[in-house]
Amino acid sequence: MGLFEDDDPPPPGPSLFGDEPATAPPKAAAYRVLARKYRPTTFNDLIGQDALVRTLRNAFAMNRIAHAFMLTGVRGVGKTTTARILARALNCTGADGTGGPTPDPCGVCENCKAILADRHPDVVEMDAASNTGVDDVREIIEATRFKPLSARTKVFIIDEVHMLSKAAFNALLKTLEEPPPHIKFVLATTEIRKVPVTVLSRCQRFDLRRVAIEVLSAHFTRIAGAEGINIAPGALTHIARAADGSVRDGLSLLDQAIARGAEDGGEITAAMAADMLGLADRGFVFDLMDAVVKGDAAEALRISDDSYSRGADPSLLLSDLLGLAHLLTRFKSVPKLAESAALPELERTRGAALAQALSIPYLGRLWQMLLKGLQEVDTTPDKRAGAEMILIRLCHVADLPPPGELIRRLTEGGEATGGSPSPGGPGGAGQAPRALLAANGGIIPAPTPRALTFQDVVALSAARREVMLYAHLRQSVHLVRFAPPVIELRLSPTAPRDLVQSLGRLLEAETGRRWTIALSHQPGEPTIDEAEGVATAQTRDAALAHPLVQAILDTFPGARVETLTRHHTEDEPEIPADWAALIPPDELYEQEMSE
Repeated sequence: MGLFEDDDPPPPGPSLFGDEPATAPPKAAAYRVLARKYRPTTFNDLIGQDALVRTLRNAFAMNRIAHAFMLTGVRGVGKTTTARILARALNCTGADGTGGPTPDPCGVCENCKAILADRHPDVVEMDAASNTGVDDVREIIEATRFKPLSARTKVFIIDEVHMLSKAAFNALLKTLEEPPPHIKFVLATTEIRKVPVTVLSRCQRFDLRRVAIEVLSAHFTRIAGAEGINIAPGALTHIARAADGSVRDGLSLLDQAIARGAEDGGEITAAMAADMLGLADRGFVFDLMDAVVKGDAAEALRISDDSYSRGADPSLLLSDLLGLAHLLTRFKSVPKLAESAALPELERTRGAALAQALSIPYLGRLWQMLLKGLQEVDTTPDKRAGAEMILIRLCHVADLPPPGELIRRLTEGGEATGGSPSPGGPGGAGQAPRALLAANGGIIPAPTPRALTFQDVVALSAARREVMLYAHLRQSVHLVRFAPPVIELRLSPTAPRDLVQSLGRLLEAETGRRWTIALSHQPGEPTIDEAEGVATAQTRDAALAHPLVQAILDTFPGARVETLTRHHTEDEPEIPADWAALIPPDELYEQEMSE
């Protein structure tokens, strides 16, 4: 009988006869997501942040490296990655161990490898979202007293720094302003407005930008090639759009698309990516825009139903339509965009053709209605029903003329599309606009030269920056008589005691003559503010009763007059250009004084 039974497992280690033990099968390496696998390790790897990279390279070249950096931007644009690259650049010693700070860390020295592996004792990362208190900051301040263990510079990286409490910020201020020479701070935040100004003033600030869609798409194309993934350019464009400028978000979506397409083993198509993201196919959006422009509500609803059955969210469908309206407006404004290689072929061909058939006023109206429609959809219980109502509304207004054309038709006596014929006859919409304005309280230019008025005195106080005097002349003075150089008035109880003296000094300084300002017990005229309030109400009533305004309100149900603005003409100056020329002659002045 042997030493071991046949069914017994072999003992660990070498056997008594020196045989090697049986080796266990190797374990599969843990999968690293694309966002970690392709995380930039040098400034050259950062995409879409050219200004940041250029500035930091120049700072290293000139040996003008700040002691504190503030990195801000939306999620996933590279704030923490930049902080770690900075830590390596500050502590790299080169392959031979004799190098100094460099914008191109070697990646092979001990410091570079330890920082890359997140195990360097002199590079401390703190998440301020989890460590918000003053005690956490005091630990950092205490650590700054000691020199680095093995690196050249001790680097403190504080992520989401805006989450620190007020007391924590105050505790950090002094150290942040005057840290020891061997200390560098790199702060990162997505909410720069929540960071106190006292902290911002002690840091060199860098705003990391959202990465453009074409840059993201090219980056994802390179990664897909390196991974051996067969994915259509349209799918990558969908992912780049959905990433909204975030590299990390885009790589997470690319990971998801790869996993989704693995079951088929073929190409990951644009339709698969759109289905995964819940997007409407781009062709659907163009078809929907065609139907809206033609006013074909039945076709628009059919396209919406097909898109919904494919899993597209109704709000996203309207958002895509809004984005297309913006693209068409850009095509209309800058036709050369149709030749840009950064845009997909579908957008360059169909988009340019559609933009040529539309006008800027129509596209502007479409944009405004879609913006308002999206807000309505977000508040409706049934988003699908809300989106359909918006589409029907858009189709209905497709055949309406723009407001400018409607006004032209109404003023020329024509009929408005979708409304009743405009009223004619005297005072009707068939009259010329100038005649209508003159008949309904239009501005009639005053002749020049002209006589002084009390309004000129009020305007003079405003021009001479007499703010309080100007306010009380409008609000507290009831004019009884104005016969320069005599002013008779009644004051409201709210008027200041020195109003008469202040007004007299102003007029004497302006004209070089003494004025008589007398107080009266007669009621006098309403104050300027009271008179303007009555005039505004009368003008509004007259405007609302105007045939042209009535025709516009009838044509556009739900429209209303919000505000009225009175424009001054060139012949109606705010204040007289030459007061001296308008002052009464000396003999009249003496006559008034004697009376």
